[in-house]
Amino acid sequence: MKSVYDIIRKPIITEESMMGVANKVYVFEVATDAGKIEIKKAMEEIFKVKVKSVNTMNVRGKNKRMGVHVGKTAASKKAIITLTEDSKEIELFEGMF
Repeated sequence: MKSVYDIIRKPIITEESMMGVANKVYVFEVATDAGKIEIKKAMEEIFKVKVKSVNTMNVRGKNKRMGVHVGKTAASKKAIITLTEDSKEIELFEGMF
C-alpha cells in the first residue's frame, strides 16, 4: 500500500496556479496511478483540510534535444484541488502571493 506522501509529490508553483490560492484552489503534482478518491484522502490527511473537488490531468512528456541526442522528459499527473469554503487554507502557500 502506498503512503499518502507517495501520492502527493510536490506543489506546482506558477503564476497561474498562485492566482487560484485566493479562491482556495491549489495545484499539486501527484502519482500517475493515483485516482481522485486517493488524492482527496491524501490531501485531507496531510494538510488537515476539507476537499470539495479534485480535477486531474495527465501531462505528456516533451521531446527534448541535447545536440544530436534526442530524449524525452518524464510524463506526470497534475491535480487541481478545490477546498470547501469553511476549510482552513494550506499553510504551505501562505505569504507567497
